[in-house]
Amino acid sequence: MESRAQLLEELEDKGLDISRVKSIYFDNRDDKDIVAQVAMNLSLRTSVYEREKGYSDEMVELLCDIAKNRVDMGARWAVAKNPHAPVEVLEMLSSDEINLVRALVATNPNTPAEVLERLFSDEKIVRDGLSGNPNTPKKLLKIFVNDSDKMVRMRLAENPSVSVEILEALLDDSDSNVATAAKVHLQKRL
Repeated sequence: MESRAQLLEELEDKGLDISRVKSIYFDNRDDKDIVAQVAMNLSLRTSVYEREKGYSDEMVELLCDIAKNRVDMGARWAVAKNPHAPVEVLEMLSSDEINLVRALVATNPNTPAEVLERLFSDEKIVRDGLSGNPNTPKKLLKIFVNDSDKMVRMRLAENPSVSVEILEALLDDSDSNVATAAKVHLQKRL
């Protein structure tokens, strides 16, 4: 039988067969460090740029179980940002008591618009995530132009789905970094 340290080391390999990752997880799902390392392993094998990279039914099964596992907040954090997290998992995590988990749900491009709308009235860290999500409804993006937090406006200026109208409004932002980001993004569009 492998030691806990050996299992943790084995999980550091993002090329580890997903069936083995699943086996380790289900044999040790009460061990905070193992659960966290499984979540990290799943994160490392995914890509926000190549949506299907790392996808498998086994990964989705693990993401669903980890999201419900209360042993480690960091593991839920990793699930919330994973591009393969199913919609039902993101919906569940959007009500998590930890604001960072909700903030990462807000950044996840798989989060449905109705969940993003619900997160709009959440705290600043969550609004920050929303303002950069390309799937955030346009009506919310317009409101972010006047947000009191410059990081929310900065993410808005960098959001690939923001309208030219919003970018033009941000050109006159009181924060020069926001105005510059809007200018750069606008020039790329024209």
